[in-house]
Amino acid sequence: MGFRWRRCDVMIGKLSIRRIALSLLPTLAAIYVLLCGLMYVLQGSVLYHPRPLRFEPDGQPLTIAGATGVLHGWVADPQHADAVVYFGGNGEPVERDVAIFRAMLPDRAVYLVPYRGYGPNAGTPSEAGIEADALKVFDYAQARHTRVAVIGRSLGTGVATFVAARRKVERLVLVTPYDSILNIARERYGMFPVGWLLRDRYESWRNADAVRAPTLVLLAEDDQVIPRRRSDALIAHLHPTPTVVVIEDAGHNNLSNNPRYADAIRSFLGDAVTPVLTQQTDATMLSTSPPSSHPVPSR
Repeated sequence: MGFRWRRCDVMIGKLSIRRIALSLLPTLAAIYVLLCGLMYVLQGSVLYHPRPLRFEPDGQPLTIAGATGVLHGWVADPQHADAVVYFGGNGEPVERDVAIFRAMLPDRAVYLVPYRGYGPNAGTPSEAGIEADALKVFDYAQARHTRVAVIGRSLGTGVATFVAARRKVERLVLVTPYDSILNIARERYGMFPVGWLLRDRYESWRNADAVRAPTLVLLAEDDQVIPRRRSDALIAHLHPTPTVVVIEDAGHNNLSNNPRYADAIRSFLGDAVTPVLTQQTDATMLSTSPPSSHPVPSR
């Protein structure tokens, strides 16, 4: 008799747990939908970390007609025949890089134009807008120089790959690149349907097959922002096979502090070696809050 009562108690307990679980399902579903909605609404502030202009750099000011408005930026040493267009990370105030690139690449003009919504430029950053503006910036430089190379860092590697797939780029340098922001987001937020939610995907792998310029890929050995597999996935799409340099004992935000970083870029672009300042690092791509300090993105 006692055994039957105990068995009955167990059955009642299981039924109670089941009823509680079923009663919680609508609440859990509502919370999940709310979180998905928040991810969709806030994704711009997660991916982009624009900063206001903090000082006027020692470069020649530029005003370029962008895709949807005027873009302001700078060029270092515009008198040179060869040039570089630089696309920075998602939190990178590129005005701080003028002196750095002038020292790193003394035989080239270097164009640094903040993304829309960054520094002196009005607007809201978006993949479509940034890519359209990037083509305008490249065309501006190409009309004034014999050869134009493109350098992209972190988020900017997606922009640089987009340009290189559509323009005659002399050489392409990708610093801590990825195959797509979508794939990074899927790995980080796997419980959410990011394929439906993400607006700006930066699917570099789709553009990589069209790139014909010789390419240098710089990777950080201890990159905590862009997983190595995401960089390798992009490299597999690049033809001709790129030159790959891994900076030892370096992370996503500090690989440019290593002398090998500047040496590799100078050697690849064929420029003379000169003393180089320490480049600032990128802001963290897809972090849930802006980094405490800029690249000293990026991302």
